[in-house]
Amino acid sequence: MRRVAIFRHNLFKISEPFITQQAQQLRRYAPLYLGRLRYGAAPEGAESLALQDLVTGSPLPLIARQMLTRNPEPYVRLLAGRRLSLIHAHFGVEGVYALPLAQRLGVPLVTTFHGFDATLSTAGLLCNPAWVNYALFRGRLARQGDLFLCASGFIRERLLGMGFPPERTRVHYIGVDCGAIIPREAAEEEPVILHVARLEPVKGTEYLIRAFAAVAGQHKQARLVIIGDGKLRRSLEALAKSCGVAERVEFLGAMPHAQVMGWMRRAAMLVLPSVRTASGRVEGLGMVMLEAAATGVPGIGSRLGGIPEGIADGETGFLVPERDPEALAARIGELLADQALRRRMGMAACRRVEQSFDIVRQTAMLEDIYDSVVKEAA
Repeated sequence: MRRVAIFRHNLFKISEPFITQQAQQLRRYAPLYLGRLRYGAAPEGAESLALQDLVTGSPLPLIARQMLTRNPEPYVRLLAGRRLSLIHAHFGVEGVYALPLAQRLGVPLVTTFHGFDATLSTAGLLCNPAWVNYALFRGRLARQGDLFLCASGFIRERLLGMGFPPERTRVHYIGVDCGAIIPREAAEEEPVILHVARLEPVKGTEYLIRAFAAVAGQHKQARLVIIGDGKLRRSLEALAKSCGVAERVEFLGAMPHAQVMGWMRRAAMLVLPSVRTASGRVEGLGMVMLEAAATGVPGIGSRLGGIPEGIADGETGFLVPERDPEALAARIGELLADQALRRRMGMAACRRVEQSFDIVRQTAMLEDIYDSVVKEAA
């Protein structure tokens, strides 16, 4: 069996289950997770290697040097002679760091772009020391990387605008595990408006809170449940209080994926009101939206970025203008008031995900992509 290195600097982050979900579906390639630090446990039985394994004390000096220089040698030592068939980097930032390693090992590099790596302005990248080399070497990655996969068609268009080669830049939806996600029964639903996101400006959570405040008086049983954490949490809690709905807005913080899916089964809808930030950051697709759809939950999202690829407006949910709490409130109220509409849209969402976003089918396609890249590099 061929071995593929799944390259992500911060491995097993609670907010990124889609990386391991995809890798664990591989059947003809054995995934080896490779990065700097582990932020959680590896999937059972999976092999993972991190730069932190090379030192007994703090790994930060080693990581800082590697971050500055992009020197692949620490990873070569870490691999200790293990043979790779290719490297699959998640996010363009990782692609820039994986490129010297792939060239050193003589294996092809596949890079998946997910969102900020295709939308954040150069100025925004240069504000973060961890992303400076990405801004500096992104052009080299575009010239020398073997293949670029895009989590949505929107991201592909952004990459093409940045000079990535059309013949090596293609859309590949990661998908969700439709076999493991059982569509919920109607009786499981509660009047819960669910929002699952990092609490950062790009997610538009403040507009959801304002929209909820506008419908809360008419729908007195409804509550807003927010799963996720981030730098905006305190200000968002203060906003809920100032809007008079603090007692009906629950901030649950970051949660394991299984618990998130438990809440999904109870939700009347999932809302993703993402916005374009001042630095240009835009939502690439929204995997949580696909998981909600597979559960049979309708979605409401901004008509922005890759979100329209996940929500069929008027069929599986609604699209609204970004930064428009009035329009968002109107659609939330419409769904809260009509159980039959929620059920109809939820069932349509489930069918659409099964047809276009099933992770088993998508990962089989990914392995065919791996085959072609390895064959071309031979």
